Amino acid sequence: NFSFLQGASHPEELVARAAELGYNALAITDENSLAGIVRAHAAAASAGLKLLIGAKMTPVAAPAVVLIATDRASYGRLAQLITCGRRRAQKGNCHLTVKDLAEHGKGLYAAASPEGFFLAEDPAQKNKILHQLNKYREIFGKQCSLLATLHRGRDDQGKLGRLQSLSQSLQIPLVSAGDVLYHRRFRRTLHETLTAVRFSTTVKNIREHLPQNAERHLRTIRAIHRLFATVPQAIERSVEIAEACHFSLNELRYEYPEELVPPGRTAREHLAQLTWQGARWRYPQGIGREVSQRIEHELNLIDELRYEAYFLTVWDLVQTPICDARRRTSARNSPRNDRHCRQKNRASPATRSQIHPRTNCLSQSLCDVTCPLDQIS
Repeated sequence: NFSFLQGASHPEELVARAAELGYNALAITDENSLAGIVRAHAAAASAGLKLLIGAKMTPVAAPAVVLIATDRASYGRLAQLITCGRRRAQKGNCHLTVKDLAEHGKGLYAAASPEGFFLAEDPAQKNKILHQLNKYREIFGKQCSLLATLHRGRDDQGKLGRLQSLSQSLQIPLVSAGDVLYHRRFRRTLHETLTAVRFSTTVKNIREHLPQNAERHLRTIRAIHRLFATVPQAIERSVEIAEACHFSLNELRYEYPEELVPPGRTAREHLAQLTWQGARWRYPQGIGREVSQRIEHELNLIDELRYEAYFLTVWDLVQTPICDARRRTSARNSPRNDRHCRQKNRASPATRSQIHPRTNCLSQSLCDVTCPLDQIS
């Protein structure tokens, strides 16, 4: 379910349950990952539910913090942050610092967990956590909040009072959150099993790693208001964040390296130059009218769809390796045999338009300029 044994419900199940309960929005925030958001996005679009996209990060020697993207730019920075942390650590782990958050935090809403502060017994440790929470406020400014999570524990109201005091002393507003692990209560058993798998032991031996009860599920709106009745501003803060975050995966497009295009040219101009260069090699006696019209049509279509970078990327990838591979290999179905077939088949790309009518002529021209057959030994 993309939570790497942390949660016991699939993204689609969380979205469906949230819609059933009448939620206006739902945040999917897996730990150090954006893995579940694609499935959640598709389900949210079908259910008419607003999806907030984010991740839970835990920097070294600092409290955990949930980061939520507000727009396309902040989503990109969040993805870069996760990549940065993953590349520094062994597979499955993530290594980040508070400095990393500062460098990538622009535009992100942050909700810091104060749980460590309440659990710490050493005054020095408490002061260190307070310092880090203040650092989060400096980094994220008005977009920083303190997470307030209640799960019908023995002293919810006492915990809420302590959260209010901490919020006032730090001047960081509280935000209500579910810290959900499954969409319905009955999934608790599965969550226990997954936790045992994660720690490579039996359910009997992982009690200290489990929640105290089965309340880590999506609640009704009425139940949420009852839990936070004394601090309605925490719920209002969650609504404020949901309204401020308008990023959707629909905004994403494939983005290719800008260095593919020489300085002073556009991608359209560079692609056209390469294409006509290949066409001239293919038709040394002159490019016929039909081929010219087809190339122009395909270039215009690619310009309309903004696919120039894709073709330039493919060209950049294959221009040298294909030539080298044809010199080195002669296996069946290898590039060397492909070279032989292309030498035998000198049919004009225009005569094969029934196969791929939109890209055949252009692709052939690019292939020709990539590695002319008479240059292959």
